[in-house]
Amino acid sequence: MPPPKRKASAIESNSDHEHDAASKSATKKVKGKAVQEPADNTGNLAANGQPTNKVPPVHMSFPARVEGTLRLATWNICGLASAQKKGFKYYVEAEDPDILVLTETKVNSDPQDGTLNSRFGYRTWAISDKKSYSGTAALSKYKPISVTTDLPGHPDPSLVKGRIVTLEFQGCYVLATYVTNAGQGLKTLSEKNTWNRHFTTYIRDLDKKKPVIWMGDLNVAPTAQDLANPKPNWNKTPGYTKDETEAFKHILDPPESEERSGKFIDIWRQRHPDDRHYTYFSYRFNCRAKGIGWRLDMFVVSERIAEKVKMCDIRSEIYGVSDHVPIIMEIESDVITGMS
Repeated sequence: MPPPKRKASAIESNSDHEHDAASKSATKKVKGKAVQEPADNTGNLAANGQPTNKVPPVHMSFPARVEGTLRLATWNICGLASAQKKGFKYYVEAEDPDILVLTETKVNSDPQDGTLNSRFGYRTWAISDKKSYSGTAALSKYKPISVTTDLPGHPDPSLVKGRIVTLEFQGCYVLATYVTNAGQGLKTLSEKNTWNRHFTTYIRDLDKKKPVIWMGDLNVAPTAQDLANPKPNWNKTPGYTKDETEAFKHILDPPESEERSGKFIDIWRQRHPDDRHYTYFSYRFNCRAKGIGWRLDMFVVSERIAEKVKMCDIRSEIYGVSDHVPIIMEIESDVITGMS
């Protein structure tokens, strides 16, 4: 669902996005082929310390993964078909993750993408009943024991389709989500609350069996530190309401009444306690240049495996393929493979 049209203000929607005019500068046609325009190579940083480029870098490279780890990446791509025209494959090739979660894929059937098919032998595309809407993909180089795309107990499966994939591995569960949005004017907050209630039960049940890595677009800014303009957005904008932030908090730190429930760690925040870095910047209102964003894409892990995470970074420079940037995590390989 596209953000509501309104005058520029401090309140920014983070609902299912529609690319606006600013995104059209990401590529240009040359003899029928899409060619990336040069990125902003001035090294400019916004006030929050993140780069201000509005198109992806022409050349992408990243440090080698830490020895003995697997690299996981999650990225809201705001439509696979659109992302494919803007440098999507170059990021995937440069990052080379072992597990890649894509959210808001907007695909209507399993796509035949050569870059993804050649790299990931095990691919699950959760597809919405609504055409060209939502969508979550979990792509892995390692064979999962089992794969599911439902949310047990949820009363309306149509609201779940395209939003969740669970991969069971020998050592853990990888839980990929594109969490439902509370909607313009919070009109679907009740649906979000229903999702959160059943999802909380589900992730806790999984955690009692094996550790969990939860990754994707979680569609919540957990604290005031996780969006640029918290005061005007509080309890007015989807993703930053009392209901949503408390639901997330209760997953991380269950109330005392639930003694047997394990705790979870928002791993990027744990490793970067003071940073105000974001994973989503609206194409409108020059938000990227101003550093006005939201941290919506995350890795959340069972507390008992948090020490096995070796790094977690936001790929802040990979902007313009989508209005979100990827986030990655490296974790000791035995957590997933079950082999030490």
